[in-house]
Amino acid sequence: MNKVLIISSFLVLLGLGFVDFPNGAVAALLVSGFSLLVVVVIRQTNKGNDFLINVFLGALILRILFGGMVHFFEWQPFFGGDSLTYDFFGNRLMEIWSGHYTVFSDPLSQRALSTSGPGWGMTYLTAAIYAVFGRNMLAAQSFCGVVGAATAPLVYVCSYKIFQNRRVGKLSALLVALFPAFVIWSSQLLKDGLIIFLLVLIMTMVLQLQQRLSFSSILILLCALFAILALRFYIFYMVAIAVAGSFIVGVGESVKSIVRGFAALILIGSGLIYFGVLRTASDEMEKFGSLERVQISRQDLARSAESGYGEDLDVSTVGGAIGVLPLGFVYLIFAPFPWEVTNFRQAITLPEMLIWWSAMPLLVAGLLYTIKNRLRNSIAILVFTLILTVAYSLFQGNVGTAYRQRAQIQVFLFMFIAVGWTLWQERKENRKIMREERRRRSLRI
Repeated sequence: MNKVLIISSFLVLLGLGFVDFPNGAVAALLVSGFSLLVVVVIRQTNKGNDFLINVFLGALILRILFGGMVHFFEWQPFFGGDSLTYDFFGNRLMEIWSGHYTVFSDPLSQRALSTSGPGWGMTYLTAAIYAVFGRNMLAAQSFCGVVGAATAPLVYVCSYKIFQNRRVGKLSALLVALFPAFVIWSSQLLKDGLIIFLLVLIMTMVLQLQQRLSFSSILILLCALFAILALRFYIFYMVAIAVAGSFIVGVGESVKSIVRGFAALILIGSGLIYFGVLRTASDEMEKFGSLERVQISRQDLARSAESGYGEDLDVSTVGGAIGVLPLGFVYLIFAPFPWEVTNFRQAITLPEMLIWWSAMPLLVAGLLYTIKNRLRNSIAILVFTLILTVAYSLFQGNVGTAYRQRAQIQVFLFMFIAVGWTLWQERKENRKIMREERRRRSLRI
């Protein structure tokens, strides 16, 4: 492990504890405990790979620092107003559990208690943290920061299982650890960082099950799927389709691999039915899954802020949805554009966007290579990324929301960018070797 990162982590947590005592001290203890758990897991599953611990510590330092600034300067309305909502309803639910709030027939308490509707899992997670540590928003967001930092080494594991290339894995992990959007959304009390971690975890377990049938991997996969459903229900369907497709298409040609894939699929399906996950998902889809509902949500996003776009577009019909796709895709992947910047929040993203745009050739090269050479291993990621891209292209009507939720797609696109970069580097190295060989031959002549 890098001693500088260890010392820096200690100093950051020490500063967190002193600047906002006692809440900061409690948050520092929580971060220390969960970080130690992450390091132990990395040690046990990736022996001798200190890079993963280093990238986790580097990502953690960035997230704790940024999250601390947001908390101390009360920048939540600017960077992520949802965190205040989760804090309020999480605290209300904790008060109900502890008996401090006994009259809970009012609408706010009913919403806090509800296990239906978008994002109810975040309320329960916040309440669980508050039940242990008291109402401490800094501790809750610091937990999200640890999960966000843990995504970086997990991305390495996932990409290495697909491509069997350490350079691809390292670059993928570094991009997730350092890219500003990932730091912003995973260092606050927001569900985005948790969702990204769960998505990578699911894909990693799928790859693990394709290699070897493991009941522990199936259990982890089921828990992650339920957590996705509790945080953002519609993503559950997209992940479920991708997982099912991976076991149907992505298995090998041998009888053993086919049997293993279908056995895993049956066990996962049975688990989802047994725990009532499919019933819950079906109820959510009936409430929110129609094109008419998508149109209402899209118009609300387009009208709710200065950064709305396509307010006059209609996705309530199949034909209208198909017509909106190209424009929605462009905004989802490339916005905000310099010529459409209307506020400071959009302006500060432009340096990051320039880097993102410049990586597009690498992304295309990596995608083509993956489809041609690693299709079976990557089928779950490819299917999920495609479905979610289409869904957000239809649903999003606001540049800020598109920028925020694009991270759920970017986490996998970074893998393909890393592949494209590695291919470019290898070609460059091969040309250098060939030049050296020609030079040696000319000297011998």
